[in-house]
Amino acid sequence: MVPRPTVRGWALVAGGLLAMVLGALLGTVDLVRIGIVALVLVAGAEVGVAVTVPGRGRHRIEVRRSVEPNPVHVGEDADVQVDVLAPDSGARVRLAGLRFAEQAATELSGGRPLRARVTRSPGRVTVRYPVRATRRGRWPIGPLVVTHGDPFGVVRSPATLGGAADVDVWPEVVALPPPSDVLVDEPDRVTLGARTPSPDDAALRDYREGDDLRRVHWRSSARRGALLVRSDERAGMRPVSVLLDQPVRSKTLEWSISLAASMALAMLEGGHPVRLVGLEPTTGDDVSEIPEFVHARSGPQARATLLNRTIDLVGPRTDAEAEQRLLDGVRLLETAEGGAEMVLAVLGPLSARARAALVHASSSSHSWAVVRTDGRNPAEAAGAEHTVRALQRAGWRVSRATAGEDLMVCWRRLLGSAA
Repeated sequence: MVPRPTVRGWALVAGGLLAMVLGALLGTVDLVRIGIVALVLVAGAEVGVAVTVPGRGRHRIEVRRSVEPNPVHVGEDADVQVDVLAPDSGARVRLAGLRFAEQAATELSGGRPLRARVTRSPGRVTVRYPVRATRRGRWPIGPLVVTHGDPFGVVRSPATLGGAADVDVWPEVVALPPPSDVLVDEPDRVTLGARTPSPDDAALRDYREGDDLRRVHWRSSARRGALLVRSDERAGMRPVSVLLDQPVRSKTLEWSISLAASMALAMLEGGHPVRLVGLEPTTGDDVSEIPEFVHARSGPQARATLLNRTIDLVGPRTDAEAEQRLLDGVRLLETAEGGAEMVLAVLGPLSARARAALVHASSSSHSWAVVRTDGRNPAEAAGAEHTVRALQRAGWRVSRATAGEDLMVCWRRLLGSAA
């Protein structure tokens, strides 16, 4: 950025010009020389500031930035720490005269100036400040903006140090209680087996970081030459697909994503393999586009894997696009083998085409749905009622909800629809 004179610098420029004019009018060479010296001082300061950018050259200053926690949920706070380091004596001289300002996306700052706490020590400046996530997505913080100048204080120039970093923001979720046995009927337990794993249920898989070492099967690991752990799959735990019908309205979309993500985490906590479907359009029959089931045995990483799929989700722009995404999600449900999959859906008022697709999907799975309305539009309420009745006739367990309603209330109402 171009160096600019400070108030003192402009005063020197004005004084220098005035001295030169007076010296020329009065024929006083000394006044002319004084004016020239003042102008040369300002010009030299500008050149010096321009060539001593803190982030470049042999004595450059380094910046390290960390965010904790990252990712963070909507509505939660994160702490940002920026360490500005001067690795040598020349860099420490530059560091001593710097003033700092940090940048952050409005989704993290709320459009307000950041309130930072600055701590200085020899060769190091630490800037700490909190941010609050207000919207799902990936939002930048940084780079650090510094203002440096000449020793005489006549010229200042802003510059950026380091790069920007992203804060990943997950949707707001509610810790819904695991569904226990309410979503698995007695015939399912007879077909799929008891919930208590038996020795025959144990399988071996490769060791993953975070696995309990007590589950290592040492004899098999020795034969293979690589760590293997017991994977006791809980028999009777159906895989669960959480289907999201995305509305066009942004506020309703965020509520729907929060409900779907909360339901998925509740089922994961209950021991079910879980996947989210209907989040983005798919093309063709490429199996790489089919979302994989996430297993609770993966620990905290399983939760993160589910939530990470929602970060970059951009809602549909039209109702036609929203319906196509839903139909793509329904098509993915048909990839389940053996008819053992459960479906939990967050839906809006559906067209006849979408209702028919869901009715067909329910023939090979146990299906549950929350059907939302905005609570104000009579036409939408009528469409939602048609959707509820069509799904109930097809054997779905369905509950109604109003967009923006408390997620715990919606979940308990859905579980109560089994009665």
